[in-house]
Amino acid sequence: MAAPAEPGHSPGFKKPPALLRLKRKRPGRRSDPAAAAEAAAAPAPRGSAAARRRNPFSSLDNAPRRAAAAPQPPAAAPAGGDPSAAPFWQFLEPACEEKPSRRAEPAESSDILALSQDLHSPLAAPEAPSSPRQEFPADWSIKTRVLFLSSQPFSWAEHLKAQEEAQGFARHCRAAEPSLPRSVQEPRMCSELRCAFQQSLVYWLHPSLPWLPLFPRLGADRSMAGKASPWAQDEALQQVLMSDWSVSFTSLYNLLRAGLCPYFYVCSGQFSVLFRAAGLAGSAEPSAAVAPTTRGLREAMRSEGIEFSLPLLEESRARRQKSSEEGSETERADGLGVEDVGEPAPSDDDDDDGSFSWLEEMGVQDKVKKPDTISIQLRKEKHEVQVDHRPESLVLVRGSSNTFTLLNFLISCRSLVAVAGPQAGLPPTLLSPVAFRGGTMQTLKARTVSGRARVQGGFEDVFSLEVLGPVLPHALHALTLLLGPAQRGSFRALLSPHEPSAAFNAAPAPPQEGEQQELPACGLHPKTLDQLRQRPTLGKSSIRLLEMKDYAYTWKA
Repeated sequence: MAAPAEPGHSPGFKKPPALLRLKRKRPGRRSDPAAAAEAAAAPAPRGSAAARRRNPFSSLDNAPRRAAAAPQPPAAAPAGGDPSAAPFWQFLEPACEEKPSRRAEPAESSDILALSQDLHSPLAAPEAPSSPRQEFPADWSIKTRVLFLSSQPFSWAEHLKAQEEAQGFARHCRAAEPSLPRSVQEPRMCSELRCAFQQSLVYWLHPSLPWLPLFPRLGADRSMAGKASPWAQDEALQQVLMSDWSVSFTSLYNLLRAGLCPYFYVCSGQFSVLFRAAGLAGSAEPSAAVAPTTRGLREAMRSEGIEFSLPLLEESRARRQKSSEEGSETERADGLGVEDVGEPAPSDDDDDDGSFSWLEEMGVQDKVKKPDTISIQLRKEKHEVQVDHRPESLVLVRGSSNTFTLLNFLISCRSLVAVAGPQAGLPPTLLSPVAFRGGTMQTLKARTVSGRARVQGGFEDVFSLEVLGPVLPHALHALTLLLGPAQRGSFRALLSPHEPSAAFNAAPAPPQEGEQQELPACGLHPKTLDQLRQRPTLGKSSIRLLEMKDYAYTWKA
């Protein structure tokens, strides 16, 4: 006789361990076909799986999927059984594969680790020249960020003393040349090195508005949105700002003509201009490069009498013509007929010459609407319009008279200053390596970070020096001159260029032969001047990875 049930307890009560064992046995019973048939024929009791309540913590995105909907059935699922009998992690694996994991933003202490891992990957191997060189080519693009990596610490670049900072500013204003040995044994104790580091971070800016990011200006509307701009609705204030800017711009150009300023940049919201003194970039006379440009801007420059060339566009045309000529010679060598090869390709301009006599011959001249002269002209110039806002639209102006005309054109150009948006009424930004009238001394932001990087066989200490701001060409070369002796001739640099300024590396065609202009009092290091005198060789690209090993450079563009 069964024992009477105790009040408050159920006869079928099971302890939790026994209940778990029962659930473990259920998949085995379901795998039996006879047991599965019996279970299907039996009436479903109350609270069975047929009326199972939906899990309130699940959603449509993370709910387990059935085996029929999955691309491949789970490997561990029993044959013929319910997919819910399989372990739950088998259903989570496909969802994880479909959603790529997002890479977390590295913290200050760990960003050097992630970057060093990227550098050790095969994709980051520099496309170096055939042999290392003692100097890297001049890069006329403006860098927004430079990250130096080395196995030696950068402790010498942090916590400068007040006297060292003051000496760095004074040496910059006096254009003093630092004298450093080939290798510095104790960089942290070398006051000359620390003063030279402060000297290399200085640049000059106009206008100076500390609450606004004045570089870059192209595509900077989002970063300037919401910032205070009292001149936006005040025309009188806009005229004062523009008048002051014109004085500073003219002062910079006069310094450049006199050989006291090697180069300077004019950065607006639509395009940027690089003015270079005579003797730089392989040009025997002053030059100016404008990029990116539009057809309207080029037409306005032509109407002002400014003579210019499109070196990148001309280079691409010459390359295309050369390849077509080589293809024609190959076809002739293969035995094709002269008639097939010599026949010129049909051109769009042949149909758009403005003559519609063939319509009169057909008798439909009154039924067909003829295009107007403007449409015909635009169709003829479609190839010129296609390069707008691209690196191939770079405009190169040569000669003292043409650059002076360009100066006056930019001062009176209405499109130089935006009339709407966050940059409305704000004059372009002037960037210079030397002082000028109305310019404000600024310094690049530098910070040091240390970390550990994974290498074959363990970990190694990696140190970094990050430089933020508009890093001008002379500043990049000056920093490398310091890092060579300070880091014992071994470091690596990751460069982030301002993409629209990469077109300034285009070489002028044809190169000019003339006397080399001397710029002794322009304020730059003699080795930096020698580098900037070289003819550009990077085309429309810029250096992105620079490495020094045993005091020799390799780079990747």
